[in-house]
Amino acid sequence: MDDLKKLEQTLGVSFHDKDTLRQALVHRSYLNEHPDFRLGHNERLEFLGDAVLELVVTEYLYQTYENPEGELTNWRAALVNADMMAEICDSLTVEDYLYLSKGEAKDSGSKARHYILANAIEAVIGAIYLDLGWDEAKDFIHRTVLVKLPGILKDQLHIDPKSRFQEAAQEKAGVTPSYKVLSEEGPDHNKTFEIGVYIGKELIAKGTGTSKHEAQVAAAAAAIVAKGW
Repeated sequence: MDDLKKLEQTLGVSFHDKDTLRQALVHRSYLNEHPDFRLGHNERLEFLGDAVLELVVTEYLYQTYENPEGELTNWRAALVNADMMAEICDSLTVEDYLYLSKGEAKDSGSKARHYILANAIEAVIGAIYLDLGWDEAKDFIHRTVLVKLPGILKDQLHIDPKSRFQEAAQEKAGVTPSYKVLSEEGPDHNKTFEIGVYIGKELIAKGTGTSKHEAQVAAAAAAIVAKGW
């Protein structure tokens, strides 16, 4: 495990109590294998950080834009969802410092790891707030999260892919896209679906997910790319 000084430099934050940051990096699985570890897991810090993140983002959107509440809600959701949080966590190299079980450590790139990363960055926000206060947490969120807003608005990422693809297909092809299950695998409690999205009879793209809705969203996102829409 690298010393946390380098991580602090990447985060742009200097902690008074390094253990507050360290605890933000401890996944529950690590404690199963190291029950004598002197710190707890990061779930309480994640709980705190999630609230701080939502309030900072909400305050910024409210003070900066005159848009109606429904639009601001969609923008906020695009900024703080698990995909965005995992992406930010990855860009800050937080994953390199996580305390994980051996099994979780090998599971890089999985959906479970995706959520571990998203939760970890929220825990880091909670740690910053706890150790350094509101202003430092707010500054961190502005630097790492709110800077993503122009790109979200430009690429319409606040509109879900199914809605975006449907609007584009209706506008450009005069057709409402349809979805079809191509395959499903696994037991009932852990199925994986592959779904194709079609314009007329033409298969535009495929997507996979652990629910039909998730697979449809993935297929729509892939279709937007495939069509250049």
